[in-house]
Amino acid sequence: MLALGFLDQLLFGASPLVYGVLFLPVCVLGAVWVRRGDLVTAPVVVPIAFAVGLLPLAHGDGPGSRIMALFTALAAQAGWLYGGTLIAGVIVTARKLRLMAKRAAAARRRPPTAA
Repeated sequence: MLALGFLDQLLFGASPLVYGVLFLPVCVLGAVWVRRGDLVTAPVVVPIAFAVGLLPLAHGDGPGSRIMALFTALAAQAGWLYGGTLIAGVIVTARKLRLMAKRAAAARRRPPTAA
C-alpha cells in the first residue's frame, strides 16, 4: 500500500478516490493469498496497510501537521477502510469455514481408533 500511495501521489496528485479504489483489490488479494495458519491476521493487517499507504498522501509542513493530515485522511477515507476490512474479513471467514468443513469430513472418514 505504501508503493500504491507513492504511485497515486506521482500519477494522480494524491487522489483519495484512486487510493481507495486501489485498496479494495489489495484487500482481496491479501485475504486470498494469506496462509491458512494466518487467516486471522488478514483483517488486522489491512487497516495497518491502509494507514501506512496514506503517509505519502498526507501533506503537511512538519511532523505534527503531517500526523494531523494522516488522521484527517483516515477519518475522511473511513468508508474505504471499513469496506476493505469487511471484504478481507468475509473472504477469510469463508476460507476458514471451508477449511473446518474439510477437516470435519476427513475426521468422519477416518475409522475410529481402538482404546
